Amino acid sequence: MFFKLDPEKAHHLVVDGLHTAAKVPGIVPIMRGLYGVQETPELASDLFGIHFPSPVGLAAGLDKNGRSVAGFSAIGFGFMEVGTVTPKGQPGNEQPRLFRLPQDEALINRMGFNNFGAEAMAEELAKLKTRSIPVAVNIGKNKATPNEDAHRDYEHCISALYPYADFFVVNISSPNTPDLRNLQHGSELALLLQAVTEQMALEGKRYGSNKAVLVKIAPDVSDAELEYMVDTIQKSGVSGLIATNTTISRDGLKHPDAKETGGLSGKPLTQRSTDIISHVYRQTEGGLPIIGSGGIFTAEDAYNKIRAGASLVEIYTALIYEGPEINRKLHRGLRELLRRDGFSHISEAIGADHR
Repeated sequence: MFFKLDPEKAHHLVVDGLHTAAKVPGIVPIMRGLYGVQETPELASDLFGIHFPSPVGLAAGLDKNGRSVAGFSAIGFGFMEVGTVTPKGQPGNEQPRLFRLPQDEALINRMGFNNFGAEAMAEELAKLKTRSIPVAVNIGKNKATPNEDAHRDYEHCISALYPYADFFVVNISSPNTPDLRNLQHGSELALLLQAVTEQMALEGKRYGSNKAVLVKIAPDVSDAELEYMVDTIQKSGVSGLIATNTTISRDGLKHPDAKETGGLSGKPLTQRSTDIISHVYRQTEGGLPIIGSGGIFTAEDAYNKIRAGASLVEIYTALIYEGPEINRKLHRGLRELLRRDGFSHISEAIGADHR
C-alpha cells in the first residue's frame, strides 16, 4: 500500500501516523508486542555513558522533527537519531526529492534538511516524560548560512537542544546542502569541531552533565582524504563518528531514477560503508567508537560492520523496504552469528576482523 503512494507522502504518513498513534492509550504497548525486541544480555551494551538495549538504531532522516520518538521506540530499535535539525526551520529542496529504486534496493533523496527548526524540536522532545531508548539529535546548518558562519548554526542547535539529547551527531556530510561537504576537509573541519566541542563543554557545565558528540562522514572520499579527516576528528576530542552518510556514486544501478541527483542509500552502499568502518578502526587502532550505517538489510550486513569495527549500527532504507519486522530479524540473526563465532557478547565481535 505504501509503495503505491508517492514516496514523500508515504514517508509523512508513517511519521505522522506514529506520532498520532503514540498518543492513543494502549497503542504503544500493542506496537511493542507486535514489533518490539526483548533486551538480551549478549546484545545490550554501554557506550558514551549510555545504555543501549540493542546495537541496532534508526538513522537520521525519518523523524526530522522529533515528533515520533515514542512510536519508533516501540518497534525494536536500540536507539534512534532525530533530525537533521537546523537553527531555523526551512522547507528543503523542491519536490519531487525522494525516489525509490526497488531493483537496486535503494533510495535517492535530495530533501535538503527540511525541518521545523531547533526550537520546535526542543518543544517536541520536552513533551517526552520517559524514553525507552537513547535519542541522538543530528544537527546541521541552514542552507542560507555560509560555511564561514556554519559553526554558529551548530552551536545554536547544541544550545537549544542540549537538555533533550542523549548525544549529538554533527552532520557535515549530506550531499543535499550546497558546500556542506566542504566542512569535512582542511582547516574548516578543525575549526568547526573546535567550536562544537567548546559549545558541548559549555552546555555540560551549565546542565551538570557531559554528553557525547559524534561526526557523520561521507563515503565519497579518497583514502588520503579519509585519513586526514579521521586524524582531525580524533584530535578534536569528539566522542566518535558515524560511517557513513549517503553516497553520490551511482555505480551498478539499474533503475531509471538512478539519474536523479541526491544522496543514495541502501544496498549499493553496503560494502563501501563497511570498508570505511574498517579503515577508520584500523587507523585509530579501535580508539574512536564507530556507529556503522549504510546498506544494512540482513544480520550478516550488520555483523560485518561490527566485525569491521562498529560498536553500534543504524538502518534506514531497510526499514522502508522490509517494514518494522526488520528489527526482530536483525536481533535474532546477530545472536545466532555471535554463537556461531563463539562470542558471548557483542563487544567481543567489535573489530574481530582486525585480530
